[in-house]
Amino acid sequence: MTARPSLHPRLPSPPGPVKRITTDTEAIAAAHRLASDFAAGASERDRHRILPWDELDRWSASGLGTITVPRAYGGAQVSYSTLAEVFVILNAADSSLGQIPQNHFGLLGVLREIGTDAQKRRFYGEVLAGRRLGNAGPERKADGAATILHSGTRLRATENGLRLTGKRFYSTGALFAHRIPVRAINDEGQAVQVWVPREAPGLTVIDDWDAFGQRTTASGTVVFDEVAVQADDVLPVWQLADRSGLFGPTSQLLQASIDQGIAEAAVADAQRFVHERSRPWVDSGVEHAYDDPYLIADIGRLQMDLHAAREVLRETGTLFDALAAQATISADDSARASVAVAEAKVLTTRIALLASEKLFELAGSSATRAAHNLDRHWRNARVHTLHDPVRWKLHLIGNYRLNGKLPARHSWN
Repeated sequence: MTARPSLHPRLPSPPGPVKRITTDTEAIAAAHRLASDFAAGASERDRHRILPWDELDRWSASGLGTITVPRAYGGAQVSYSTLAEVFVILNAADSSLGQIPQNHFGLLGVLREIGTDAQKRRFYGEVLAGRRLGNAGPERKADGAATILHSGTRLRATENGLRLTGKRFYSTGALFAHRIPVRAINDEGQAVQVWVPREAPGLTVIDDWDAFGQRTTASGTVVFDEVAVQADDVLPVWQLADRSGLFGPTSQLLQASIDQGIAEAAVADAQRFVHERSRPWVDSGVEHAYDDPYLIADIGRLQMDLHAAREVLRETGTLFDALAAQATISADDSARASVAVAEAKVLTTRIALLASEKLFELAGSSATRAAHNLDRHWRNARVHTLHDPVRWKLHLIGNYRLNGKLPARHSWN
């Protein structure tokens, strides 16, 4: 089933009461509660492409959308380690639903880096009240953008005020968001980020996402047609190119956590199926599939790789927390963060793809029946891990270790 493009999708509901999360422990507990709820309907949402409107409202009400808001502005300001753990937990339950808040937190990271105090008070206040953020992603190459870093979206000063025009794709979270920040080029040729209200006249969200995996992220098209923009809704993202920080590596930390969640779900489903349904091979001489020595060894290897990826991911979060505690973050600090998260991304990508494919070899042919929908793990892993190629992560790591080359600063490093 593919998405039927909708030019006039529903708007997100106004947020209701939001639970106040004040500690890392409370954030982890909230993630586990939601994961238990979300996992039950994950297969059906994927099978029928049921968009998770109600689930996202529960996510907002849980307070998880507020956990990175600085304490000075009323948030919990949880650690990077906790943020990554929250994403692993949610994505093990449902990786499409779990991916949707990724840009919400990435955008809050940009706000923390370059927002004015007035902007922080206003936008953090909206988030604390339960409003969601979803980005308008890069242009397709057909729209004239040479790479994902080149923008054909323009913010122009006119006699009637600022106007925003452009067309974006891969806009994960935009359909469900109350604000849709987008990268644009201003009249001075500088990159800016415009935080557009979802209901703004001239803004159209098209639900045309039809990939075979991550099917309910609704990562489709956003069109800006002469959208009126207030000057205080504009952030100067061009400043980030010359600033050492963690905003790019943090985006990658979340990407790796999504893949880790997919891997954990695939391994868990493989083990469950082997115990509950699989039959032993005729030459094995055992009564139960879970007593097959070769199958046991394969599960052991999967668990080892899963554990290795999880530990490198945790080490990366710990490094981020240590760097964030410093008075300043140097260029080399930022590079260390990028290299560490690249190593995590390589391992989480590999285990997500391996575990979701190996599941069928271990569980047997009956696991391929449509009723079980276990192929969703591989479909989700294959689609999500294409966001940023592992071959370039390996290049980044090697170029830093061998030649001392610092990685470029952007959201994919």
